[in-house]
Amino acid sequence: MDYKPMDMFQHHTRHQMLQTNVIILKTRPVGLPKVSDFQLTTEEVPALRAGEVLLKAVYISVDPYLRGKMSGTKVPRFEVGQAIASKVIAEVVDSNNDNFSQGEFVSHYLDWKEYQLSDGMGLVKVDATAAPLTTALGVLGITGLSAYFALLDIGQPKVGETLVVSGAAGAVGSIAGQLGKLMGCRVVGLVGTDEKAALITSKFGFDEAINYRTTPDLPAALAAACPQGVDIYFDNVGGPISDAVLASLNPYGRVAACGAIANYNDTEPALSPSMLPLVVYKFLTIRGFLIADYAARFPEGLAQLALWLKQGKLTYAETIVQGFDRLPEAFIGLFAGQNEGKMIVKI
Repeated sequence: MDYKPMDMFQHHTRHQMLQTNVIILKTRPVGLPKVSDFQLTTEEVPALRAGEVLLKAVYISVDPYLRGKMSGTKVPRFEVGQAIASKVIAEVVDSNNDNFSQGEFVSHYLDWKEYQLSDGMGLVKVDATAAPLTTALGVLGITGLSAYFALLDIGQPKVGETLVVSGAAGAVGSIAGQLGKLMGCRVVGLVGTDEKAALITSKFGFDEAINYRTTPDLPAALAAACPQGVDIYFDNVGGPISDAVLASLNPYGRVAACGAIANYNDTEPALSPSMLPLVVYKFLTIRGFLIADYAARFPEGLAQLALWLKQGKLTYAETIVQGFDRLPEAFIGLFAGQNEGKMIVKI
């Protein structure tokens, strides 16, 4: 996982014109995205100006939420003909900015480009000696923070309660389950393969795993795995899986609606059974979640996550795909569940 800085950027000077690979949105996806919805192209990187840094992408995060930005349902949306962007760890290979030095690593939302210029705004330095670089995209990044704030603020776990996590082997779900265990909950995870079921019980400490693809009766499986009912549901998937869990909730149950990957590629609105009577009679709290709302509290969350990681109370999984040109393929793989933990592309 370690990454060694380049040797003086292979003698790059500020006066040379540099070509970079770029991945742009070629067409807005309909249904499941296809590789042909993206286009690999090249462009020239302008010369470095005062206050700018030249960045080389090292690791790029692919995440389900990008799907909404591609179809235009999430704002700000991606425009056709423009570069895709997501969270990136980059190396500073040249600098005209006093705040950044050659060889430092930074993280921010950046374009899917191998090289690009930045004015330094928003760049956060990443200490490559404190933890593997990739953790800044996962457990010590937006992924970990999403699990932390959604579970603690919305779920409000208490010792002895039962927490169910869908997408439990994914980047956010695998951390949410571990945090539930740290809070003293019984934790049950919903996954799509037997391998992932084994992963979440052995590596992440879930009490039980249910493979929803091979379970003929999900409500019955939930009842068996959660004999005291369900107090908290950490929802990463939406769809029929969530319908079954919602029906299993105890009075005063809490739902952190963190994602709905089951519906991201729908071309028609998904109509689930009406849950309003259930919400009324069981006094349920269902709250949507966007990590941006917690930006002011990121330092608090990161400090706690880093401490738990250092203490060995928290672990993580990563699926690392090699090669800049494989970014679309890695992104599409999320919807087939090809990732264990965080999906990252190494450039």
